Amino acid sequence: MALRIRLARGGAKKRPFYRIVVAENTAPRDGRFIEKVGTYNPLLPKDHPERVTLKEDRIKYWLSVGAKPTDRVLRFLDAAGLAKRPPRYNPKKGQPGEKALARKAEKEAKAAEAAAAENEGGEGEAEAAES
Repeated sequence: MALRIRLARGGAKKRPFYRIVVAENTAPRDGRFIEKVGTYNPLLPKDHPERVTLKEDRIKYWLSVGAKPTDRVLRFLDAAGLAKRPPRYNPKKGQPGEKALARKAEKEAKAAEAAAAENEGGEGEAEAAES
């Protein structure tokens, strides 16, 4: 039986509230679970003490038994000091795509052409003013 520590959604429409539960992998998201080990209310400010509540002793027990937390729950556990979340590194995520690079190069080429045309026109006016 593979166990997960995950979020089960509750609350009204557009007013989410989550229970942090221990459930089997095959159980539905909001369905059957083994034990409730905390809550998460995303509507509260980030510094509010009741935004995330955890039963630390029960979470330690379930982790020792082999339950694996989901990524979001692992973030909460890392903030509470119960588990270590390895940092992720994806340097290509912030890079623009091929089309964006092509648009940027095209825009720079147009700007360079406009600047060259402006310089040529500016030199001609200076010569005309001198004569």
